[in-house]
Amino acid sequence: MTNTISPRPGLLASMQPYFERAPLAALFLGMSSGFPYAMIGATLTTRLAQDGIDKKSVTTFALVFLAYNFKFLWAWIVEGVPLPLIGRLGQRVSWMLFAGSLVIASIINLALVDPAADIFATAMAAILVGVAGATYDIVIDAYRIEQLQPRQLGVGAGMSQYGWRIGSAAAGALALVVAARMGWSVAYIVCAVFALPAMIVALLYGEPERHREVAERKSIGALGQAIIGPFVEFFQRAGAWLVLLFILIHKIGDTLANLTLRLLFNDLGYSNDEIAIYDIGVGFWALMVGIFVGGLLYARLGLKRSVLVSLILMGVSNFSFALLASAGHSNIGMAGAIGFENFASGVGGVCVVAYFSALTDLRFTAAQYALISAAASIVGRLLTGNPEYGAGWMVEVMGYVDFYLLTTLLALPGILLFWMMMRAGLIDQSIGTAGTEASGEAG
Repeated sequence: MTNTISPRPGLLASMQPYFERAPLAALFLGMSSGFPYAMIGATLTTRLAQDGIDKKSVTTFALVFLAYNFKFLWAWIVEGVPLPLIGRLGQRVSWMLFAGSLVIASIINLALVDPAADIFATAMAAILVGVAGATYDIVIDAYRIEQLQPRQLGVGAGMSQYGWRIGSAAAGALALVVAARMGWSVAYIVCAVFALPAMIVALLYGEPERHREVAERKSIGALGQAIIGPFVEFFQRAGAWLVLLFILIHKIGDTLANLTLRLLFNDLGYSNDEIAIYDIGVGFWALMVGIFVGGLLYARLGLKRSVLVSLILMGVSNFSFALLASAGHSNIGMAGAIGFENFASGVGGVCVVAYFSALTDLRFTAAQYALISAAASIVGRLLTGNPEYGAGWMVEVMGYVDFYLLTTLLALPGILLFWMMMRAGLIDQSIGTAGTEASGEAG
């Protein structure tokens, strides 16, 4: 089943689920999920660029995000290994508190290193943030999916995206403003507070009702089931390999474009305040509109058509940066490009994430969603972070205009593959129990 929301509700009916208990929890979960990504993404890129680190070294730091791409390797631990002492609070709650604490500690550690003095120590500190943030994402995603009912997956994805962007944008803007006045170390330490919302939600809401224990935890066979069970279940589905291929390639162009934007802004001569106003300020509100429109599209068009529309929008959005690079330093051009990109990301963040959430089996929510979300950007991440022939090298060889035109073309294979899977009926066959099985509570 792919349509968990009525296909043609009125406007007020489409808005009502946003105010239900579980989607509101997804909002705060998203806040804590987004901020570590910002700390080692755009914020760290700006910090390194301002410290005079060369472009190839800056884009190589994209490899730090590989922790997110390989998080499925230890997701089974979060899924089924109980923590001592605090484990009595529940598997999801205890891991939420533990992972959140790891994120806070790693952010403070990154705050205390100096990139200009020791780039290797900075890289190690960034990797620790990546591993801690990826672990936090594992439990946050599982908690969100299990807290939501099938009919709320689209709305919950939207609220999670609202939260993710609020967390990443607020942390990114706060870091820029504080860094300009008090230095980057203080900025990073202050931003560590964004880890708290998800921890508070876990304490207030408790264990999700739809959470299913992966297995009895005392036998060797149960341990093996916890490790390989998520993969076996997923790849037994019809068309699973095509679904995985779509997940791998659908975001290549978008990943390449977004991880080089701060380099573009720096080379075009934008100040920290201009970046905060246009990249974060205008982009934030454009994203809010996009998320709302994405929720309406999901409700009115259904999962399949709404995902297809969002893929097209995200692909075309890369073209706007080619126009900006061609125009040069233009505040209006930057506002337009950032606005359209964030609008498209908002639409896609609802529709695509709802589909990915519905793919999971409730027995393996954490491990399977970790696999799906990790696969979603790994190809683009490897291309971006390659020190010899990565995104930084592409920009230097091709120039920004041709580079962003290339990222636009790279969106086409994912669009065509999803359309083919729709025609073959594989989208319907790929949905897991998270997209069909509800608990007794509706809100």
